[in-house]
Amino acid sequence: MRVTLVGMARYGQGPGPLAIAHRGGAAMAPENTLAAFRMAAGMGLGYLETDVKLTADGHLVCFHDDTLDRCTDATGRVGARTLEQLREVRVEGAEPIPTLLEALEALPDACFTVDLKDRAAIAPMARLLQRRDLAERVCVAGASDGALGLLAEQTPGLRTALGWRSLTALISASKVRTFLPRRVATGQFAHVPIQLGAVPIFADRLIVRAHRLGVRVVVWTVDEPDLMHRLLDAGVDGIITDRPDVLRAVMIERGVWTPMGGRDSAAVPG
Repeated sequence: MRVTLVGMARYGQGPGPLAIAHRGGAAMAPENTLAAFRMAAGMGLGYLETDVKLTADGHLVCFHDDTLDRCTDATGRVGARTLEQLREVRVEGAEPIPTLLEALEALPDACFTVDLKDRAAIAPMARLLQRRDLAERVCVAGASDGALGLLAEQTPGLRTALGWRSLTALISASKVRTFLPRRVATGQFAHVPIQLGAVPIFADRLIVRAHRLGVRVVVWTVDEPDLMHRLLDAGVDGIITDRPDVLRAVMIERGVWTPMGGRDSAAVPG
């Protein structure tokens, strides 16, 4: 089944805060699979988050962990297998692992936030994003400033989140109210965790600091409706969630929901 959605803008354009399905909606479907991406898109979410790993033969696949052990019917390192070998693996015993290209082509009107993580993935990612129809729908995150800068140099116009060093500087300056130089704005977005372990990370005044630099703030991973309301009240520019159904309901309640294609029935099988 292919999901066709109408009228999606380039990444980051369009009205209202961004509603982003974490790993496609990991609490509702096998994470980082076409089934999850299609489910979220069918709810009207135009933004899908995924992680990528590099196979032994150089393909980018949608997968989070270094190993297959946690969420598949196989074991061992993802990077130790070729794409052909990974074709036999099933996430939660049910869904195949897609390549990033397959995900982008299966949902041609959706935008993707891609967590890069692995520096070795820069070159294949740059090659993939030479296609403008793909690059304009992607924001790359989850890597060092150097890695993201190198990728941006090879892909003019690419949207990225702040690298780890710049993000740390933004968070630190927001907590202690120190001067924040404009060079910290190394990307168009700041992907800020709500907390790391038991340590709170996000602070409301971070939004003001980021907006002064022209950086939009996206907070992850948020599944509770009360917290979603608080973050939207504070002015966040996007929320990443494992529960796209909950975020959708919150945004409808607040009158800020704009489904992909402009209507909830935009997703049609074909």
